Amino acid sequence: PRPSLSLHPSQGVSLGDNVTLRCHLPQLAAWVRLYREGHLSYTKRKKKEQDAAEFSFVGTLREHAGRYRCQYSVSESAEVSVKSDPVELVLTDLRYPPSRISLHPERHVGTGTNVTIHCWNKDYGATFFLHKDGSSDPLQRQDSSGGDTATFTLFGVTPADSGTYRCSYRPWRYAFMSSPPGDSVMLEVTPTAAPPGAAGSSHGNLVVAVVGGCTAAFVFIVVLIIIFLLSARRRRTQRDESPCAPPRKPETMEFQVPSSDSEGLTYLELQAVTPSTQPPSPPAAPQPSVIYTEVAVRGNH
Repeated sequence: PRPSLSLHPSQGVSLGDNVTLRCHLPQLAAWVRLYREGHLSYTKRKKKEQDAAEFSFVGTLREHAGRYRCQYSVSESAEVSVKSDPVELVLTDLRYPPSRISLHPERHVGTGTNVTIHCWNKDYGATFFLHKDGSSDPLQRQDSSGGDTATFTLFGVTPADSGTYRCSYRPWRYAFMSSPPGDSVMLEVTPTAAPPGAAGSSHGNLVVAVVGGCTAAFVFIVVLIIIFLLSARRRRTQRDESPCAPPRKPETMEFQVPSSDSEGLTYLELQAVTPSTQPPSPPAAPQPSVIYTEVAVRGNH
């Protein structure tokens, strides 16, 4: 398994400071090797009960700066492990003049604003680094344009971007030697307030939308009712006017009188006709009316 390498302290190490590189081992090992820039620098034999090996520099020098990896083996004859991920030891040289910095727009900005930070030094062609107080690693890096200037852009800033910013640089000839952090600028990002009346306008639009929806639903229901009524009326009219509809048979109404009072009375048979919605048909040939009468007379017939 791969080991891991850490630096203590992890940042802010200046020339002459003490620093320790610690190789963490996933299993017990007999030998640990430390490499700088791909070349073997140190080999250390360690006790098997230890799960880490430390390499310390007392009074660091310029030649100690660089990129390190570590590797281990279980015994002298065993196959070695893969190398760890790299760790950079960057030393600050206080003899380099600090860089200058400017901020645009200045200090107070609203959420979503693009902010530009300019960094520059006097005479050194260098790679510039943008730092924010509280962050262990640089936020951005950029090679200087024209040898002494770099421009960093923070797009669409939010309140989380508020803080103190600084720049440092590393001369091109010494990639792991750094200037001290330079002057600082303060960025304050305030939440963008909604324009006046925006809340009231939004509420009014919601009310209008609800009323409009209710009105549309009501009109739709009324139209459906009217269509239903017109359809029912049309079907009833067509049924009444259909030529195939059988004519209604006249109903006969009989009037009866009790037999005890039948003497001296005349009986008639009448027909009751129900009115029809059919248009009147042409008159038929007149037929003689027949009236049946039965007359009871006292005495002989």
